[in-house]
This record gives sequence, structure tokens and C-alpha cells, in this order.
Amino acid sequence: MKLEVVTVGNRPPSWLRDGLDEYRRRIPREWGLSLREIPLPKRTKGALTQALVRTEFEKIRSISVPHSRKVVMATTGKIWSSEDLTSHLRNWLKDYQMVQFFVGGPDGLDKALLDSADDIWSLSRLTFPHAFVPVLILEQIYRAWTMIKHHPYHR
Repeated sequence: MKLEVVTVGNRPPSWLRDGLDEYRRRIPREWGLSLREIPLPKRTKGALTQALVRTEFEKIRSISVPHSRKVVMATTGKIWSSEDLTSHLRNWLKDYQMVQFFVGGPDGLDKALLDSADDIWSLSRLTFPHAFVPVLILEQIYRAWTMIKHHPYHR
């Protein structure tokens, strides 16, 4: 199985890149983890937010892999425990060659992206800085892997 985290946004600060690198190092290579950044569309005075969100969706749609499991991150989604994510990953390992996690930009997500998702996952009802969300996703994927392997990390 391959996992891909797709984010819309600018390059995160170095301390967040360090966190991403640390969890990428920990997650086993056979899970084929990759990160992809979609640059934010240029914000200009008078630009319509909905048009910017639609542009982001079009870019996401263009890199969406057919037949992959599509997990969209949104505060309106289901809140999963670490055990829930572990169960999902176990099933996805059997049923999918790729799982893509999509993190939208600062103006939210296009309705079409939400409608096309297989799952809508919320890390919390709190709002996080967008650059922080991929680190949380990777930590939870690593935690799920340790639970599958009965590693003591998840205690």
C-alpha cells in the first residue's frame, strides 16, 4: 500500500518540516509514504474566495489517483480514535493500493471534494494551522503502525 498526504498551502516552517521528516523516517518504507504540496493560488485584492477554493479543488482532482481511497480532512468529519484509524489502515492495506489524505487550504474545501471523498476525517473540532495538520496525520499513521506491530509507542 502507498500513502500520500496532499496539502494545499505554502512550505511549512522548518520546525514542522523537521517533524514531518521524523515521522517519514519512522513509517515503514513498504507503506510508500509521500507528501505532496499544492501551492496556494495567488491571493489578489478582489479575488473571490470560492474561485480560489475551486482552483485548489481542480489541482487536487488532477492528482487524485483513480481507485485510491480518498480521505479528506475537515473539522466537519468523523473524529476517529487511534484505534479507529488502525482498524481503517488494516482494512485499507487489504483493499487498496493507495490511500490519499487531502488537506485543504486556509479558505476551506470545495463541496465537490467533500462529495467525492470516501471518508471525511476530523482530527478535532479545533482549528489547526494548515501546516501543522500533516504532522498530526503522520504521527497518527505512525501510531497506527506501532499498534499493528504491537510496538510499545502507543501506551
